[in-house]
Amino acid sequence: MKGMKTILLVEDDRVDAMTVKRALKVIHVNNPVAVVGNGEEGVAWLNDPQNEQPCIILLDLNMPRMNGIEFLNVIKQEERLRTIPVVVLTTSKDELDRARSFDLGVAGYMVKPVDYLQFVEVIRTINLYWTLSELPA
Repeated sequence: MKGMKTILLVEDDRVDAMTVKRALKVIHVNNPVAVVGNGEEGVAWLNDPQNEQPCIILLDLNMPRMNGIEFLNVIKQEERLRTIPVVVLTTSKDELDRARSFDLGVAGYMVKPVDYLQFVEVIRTINLYWTLSELPA
């Protein structure tokens, strides 16, 4: 992905987090990946001055304590965070989840496929989009 900036993965399922990291390696994305287990931890990570702003946030929706929609509500209201690209990577096919996510400014909404090879292709598509996309400095 862009440069070697960190990718923030907000995901409560450890197996899914490992799958994302493995898929990134398969497609030769070597950016560091910071994994947090829910929206509260994601907000805390973003507000920690020791962490640089990530190049992208990959966000699950269904998480304990603070779900993905609640996380988006928080970060999209903060001026320094609202321009970070967020791609929802979830099992939810719910139209309301999709509509809410786009209303809150996500750059994409991807449903996690069950098949690993299809999952790698989803990650490859996200990487290709962000490699070609011109983001504000």
